[in-house]
Amino acid sequence: MRVKDALSVGFLALSTAIAVPAFAQNAPASGGAAASTDEAAPDIVVTAQFRETKLQDTPIAITAVNAKLLDERGQTNIAAVAAQAPNVSLRPQPQNGGSGLIAFIRGVGQTDFNYALDPGVGVYIDDVYIPTLSSSLLELIDLDRVEILRGPQGTLAGKNAIGGAIKLFSAKPRGDGKGSLRVEYGSFNEVSVRGMMDIGITDNLALRVSGMGRGRDGYVAMLDYGQTHPNSNVPQNNTRGSGNADYGTMGGQNVIAARAALRWTPDDKLEINISGDYTRERSEAIPTVLLAAGKICSAPTCTNFDPNSTGVSSSPAIVNGTMTSVPWLVGKNGQPVNMSCAFVPAGKFGCDTGGNLLGWDPRFVSYSNFMDGMATSTTAPFKPYFSLPLTNFNGWGIHGNLTYSITDDVQFVYIGSYRKYNSKFGQDQDATPIPVAQLDNQLDHHAFTSEVRLNFKSGDFLEGTVGGFYLDQKGTYTARVDLNYVTPTIDFLHGPDTTPSSTKALFATVTLHPTSAFSLTGGLRYTKDKKDYTYFRRNPDGTVPNSTTCPPGPPSFGSSNCLLAGIYNITGSFAGDRWDWRIVGDYRFSEQFLAYASVSTGFKGGGVNPRPFVADQRLPFNPETLTTYEIGFKSDLFDRKVRLNGAAFFNKYDNIILAKAVCTESVLQSPCLRPANIGKADVKGFELESTIRPVKGLTIDGSVAYLDFKYTSPAVNGYLVSGTTSSGAPVQGAVPANGITPYTPNWTWSIGTQYDYVTDVGTFSARIDGNYQGKLYTNAENTSWGTIKGHFLADGQIFWRDSKDDWKISLQVRNIFNKYYFQTISDVTNSLGVVSGVPALPRTWTLGVSRNF
Repeated sequence: MRVKDALSVGFLALSTAIAVPAFAQNAPASGGAAASTDEAAPDIVVTAQFRETKLQDTPIAITAVNAKLLDERGQTNIAAVAAQAPNVSLRPQPQNGGSGLIAFIRGVGQTDFNYALDPGVGVYIDDVYIPTLSSSLLELIDLDRVEILRGPQGTLAGKNAIGGAIKLFSAKPRGDGKGSLRVEYGSFNEVSVRGMMDIGITDNLALRVSGMGRGRDGYVAMLDYGQTHPNSNVPQNNTRGSGNADYGTMGGQNVIAARAALRWTPDDKLEINISGDYTRERSEAIPTVLLAAGKICSAPTCTNFDPNSTGVSSSPAIVNGTMTSVPWLVGKNGQPVNMSCAFVPAGKFGCDTGGNLLGWDPRFVSYSNFMDGMATSTTAPFKPYFSLPLTNFNGWGIHGNLTYSITDDVQFVYIGSYRKYNSKFGQDQDATPIPVAQLDNQLDHHAFTSEVRLNFKSGDFLEGTVGGFYLDQKGTYTARVDLNYVTPTIDFLHGPDTTPSSTKALFATVTLHPTSAFSLTGGLRYTKDKKDYTYFRRNPDGTVPNSTTCPPGPPSFGSSNCLLAGIYNITGSFAGDRWDWRIVGDYRFSEQFLAYASVSTGFKGGGVNPRPFVADQRLPFNPETLTTYEIGFKSDLFDRKVRLNGAAFFNKYDNIILAKAVCTESVLQSPCLRPANIGKADVKGFELESTIRPVKGLTIDGSVAYLDFKYTSPAVNGYLVSGTTSSGAPVQGAVPANGITPYTPNWTWSIGTQYDYVTDVGTFSARIDGNYQGKLYTNAENTSWGTIKGHFLADGQIFWRDSKDDWKISLQVRNIFNKYYFQTISDVTNSLGVVSGVPALPRTWTLGVSRNF
């Protein structure tokens, strides 16, 4: 992606803001500098309990970030916001997940994008539920605030908010004629444009239009190993490389998004908000580098993986009627090119020598080529195959919100939406020129939601909400799946697998105020779920493996994809219902201190395994459930110069759903990608958040969190039991009894400091934010290869605003200390014999200019 391409993605945002001066010329000038010089902590209003309350009066563990702080931190997506929230882990999906989000709160979440699995953290835009991970990595466009609720929100937010909820609230149209435009340029030729305009059409009808565009070059090189290592046995890739040794990059982005909102307030009783949004992404493949390669290990513990050995790189197959071994990649000498550390460019498990990396840092080099040029055989007749190194997304939605005050004490609210998206992404899972595993994925999804609420109160003694919710959604997943490492080789069309599902719920919450200081809240929600998953497994030419082409017995080498025979037009179903409840009492000891105690429940929906490699892996899984006991406090001390909020919790976590990489209960233990209820656990921890304003102009904010996770399920030889034999004996699984759920560090903490210096020519500000994430695992098996080490990251920004808040100039640096770390790591040593990871960006900078009208 070049600079001219990066500039083009900002066109939409620029066009939405270019007309602002015409509408803003009669608007009164903004008074005073934007930077806060108030020494007291500001009040933030949240709606976590269906009604507006101050953050400090809400008995829930919440991190609330307003638009001003988002701007000062330079945060433009929700994954970045999580860095300052305790016990919250948000990150982009790796290459095999496309445009999506991995979200965990307090050890509860989801990694898999497949529609058969529900998220464990609810994501909401203006109270509209976003039901899939693949559309949850949202750009923060023109927001009023972000609320991150920790702990199960089963009664307040509904199903799949078992770990917590992330709620984004857009700025509403005001009709004040104001607008803004921001342009940035930075590392890797990044160009970003953001704009907004707010137009008063009539006295009671306002329109607000906002948009953004961002383009950036890739930061991981895709090099042709054959050209960069001319003395090796690896042939030059003439097909993908087009004669260039550096034939591409990964990590380049090209994203545009726009939103238009209408607000109509004909009188003081009725308010109607309607909005539409659109997002388009045309990015490169998500960057992946190889960390280790060698001999494939054995299930279930994979202790014998040797990164210094030579892995097998051929498959048994029938060629011209004779059983033989077919190389995955034929070398220049006619012999197989074996998997080895020679393809690992950096790190202690790499032995890549004698190559010309064309000036690239070896830590950001990949020899991926997204290509399978293996010779055809009776077993694998559909070669060659080329997957696409891209990450594409098209999504749009329409939201509506109607609020009508029937009386001063009764209010009716309707929230409705329709959302639709298409996502495409390619994957070279082995990150080498050897075609071990390649995939192309396509996700198509649409969802309709409808929610009604009736808010009521009776004097100062009682207030509450009753309502209902309905969700109807359908997802379709289609993929070309080319897995040479499976014996015999499978290369097939996955889908189109359809996953229609529906959710119906009734809910109620009531708060009593026996005294002005004491409140007691009770909530209840009944949810009914239904989900179907229909499997289609075909050959790439459309034919179906069946009993005619595949004889009975072990999978045949005489025909393609016999391993998958029988998995076609078969539907697995899940249906269930669930009651969730919540009780909380809070007491305000003084204006400065509130304490609360609560018990709440939540659940994540069940389903069936969407990726069976053989028929006996096509198994269901039940919903996972959580009961949380929590105590907490909210305090504003020393004339509100110190805000300190805290919570301690204990979770009873049952029927935990995690992906198994080893199916000990199957005739084919590996490969395996089966979601299963692996057991139960006790989880306890605490969280502290603080904002301190010791002197005028100086703000310090921070958080610290600890989480202790302990499985309580039966174990054998230190591993959780995965089932029983026919005689009833327990079967050892692959999940360690002393393990922890993925993406769950024991310790996290953050700190931010900002100083604002006000002068006659404007306000000069400097801000630095740091956060620490402890060691975490990326898989349920807690393998050493799937470990991300603990690390500290820091971002900084200096900026100037003029005294009228018309102009802002800023310089931002991310990853100040140039830390090399990974967003995700994929340990497939028990199947592919490799370990790969998604490296985060190195140190980057952006220079930006903003104009408010």
